[in-house]
Amino acid sequence: MIQHPKCKITVIKRSLNQDVIDDYMKEEMKSHSLCAKFKEGEEFFVSSEFDMPDNFCHWAWADIRKDIMAIINGAQFPWFAKNGLTISGCTDWFKPVLFKIEKL
Repeated sequence: MIQHPKCKITVIKRSLNQDVIDDYMKEEMKSHSLCAKFKEGEEFFVSSEFDMPDNFCHWAWADIRKDIMAIINGAQFPWFAKNGLTISGCTDWFKPVLFKIEKL
């Protein structure tokens, strides 16, 4: 049976908190670049909230999966202008990535 996508994840922003990196990371671990796993505008389609899309970061998936499950199962967040939408992010506070999650 073919599973049709239930939601779409779009990378909307990558950030770099260089001040936090400079203050708290070991010297040999410091990075001066944005997350290399994702690019702004990149899209991923989810057919099951239990199956991570190919080439998706495992850490980001763990962070945003609860929001994917909420959207797929009909959650509505009154603070968003559009129903069936939320914004979520990975919790790498050194190089965070924000994702738009939309029900299809």
